[in-house]
Amino acid sequence: MPSTTTTLPAGEAVPVLGQGTWMMGEDRSRAADEVAALRLGLDLGVTLIDTAEMYGNGGAEKVVGEAIAGRRHEVFLVSKVLPSNASRNGVVRACEASLKRMRTDRIDLYLLHWRGGVPLAETIAVFEELRRSGKIRHWGVSNFDADDMEEMERLPAGRNAQVNQVLYNLGRRGIEFDLAPWCREHGMPIMAYSPVEQGALADDAALQAIAARHDATAAQLALAWVMARPGVIAIPKATRLEHVRQNAAARDIRLTPGDLAELDTLFPPPARKRPLEMI
Repeated sequence: MPSTTTTLPAGEAVPVLGQGTWMMGEDRSRAADEVAALRLGLDLGVTLIDTAEMYGNGGAEKVVGEAIAGRRHEVFLVSKVLPSNASRNGVVRACEASLKRMRTDRIDLYLLHWRGGVPLAETIAVFEELRRSGKIRHWGVSNFDADDMEEMERLPAGRNAQVNQVLYNLGRRGIEFDLAPWCREHGMPIMAYSPVEQGALADDAALQAIAARHDATAAQLALAWVMARPGVIAIPKATRLEHVRQNAAARDIRLTPGDLAELDTLFPPPARKRPLEMI
């Protein structure tokens, strides 16, 4: 069967399938359904949860806090700090606020959401302080291109980064030209957000035809493709229980060499460097 975990540079195994929370926490009337979806994911062994202080202006972290109440020990918890809060004092305040919203004493993986005006060395130094204090266990980055990764590696403690979270799916393969090889060479997993292109890939007729051979949906096939990439973690968001179950079941899909070749024809890998895509 396909691997269900990948390994951080620090040596810790983490699931290749997680639960995303982008656009959760924006409407309290939907909170109960969002909490139920995350809890079902935990029941199905999808124990990595990704969130951010930006999502719902902290609302998503509150939803996560409700979902993991009494189950914190089961969860590998990821959150992100905004670049506007990436200064020495700003990171500390942001981290404390995230911990409070999620009702926990630690974040397993804390990411810089994207680069901003604060010097990267300053942000990394605070991440290291938070790690030593136990408020975060690991840190990483998000939306960093290959040149950003190279710059970070040259900084003090820059090699302690554990993950780069970027946009990656069948239709967004630009990172395969240089960023993904860089991360593989350095043993750093990529965390793929929007692995089903916010649901758009679910409607692709060609994907549906391939998925039918596996008794699966096109969305499951697209998700399985991401999880089959070496060192890649997929974090789809699902608020419907049916979709949570389908995402979890995608872990069992085994793509054949023929499937992969067909997918390469339909969604060709990049032949040149492309700017890093973000949504």
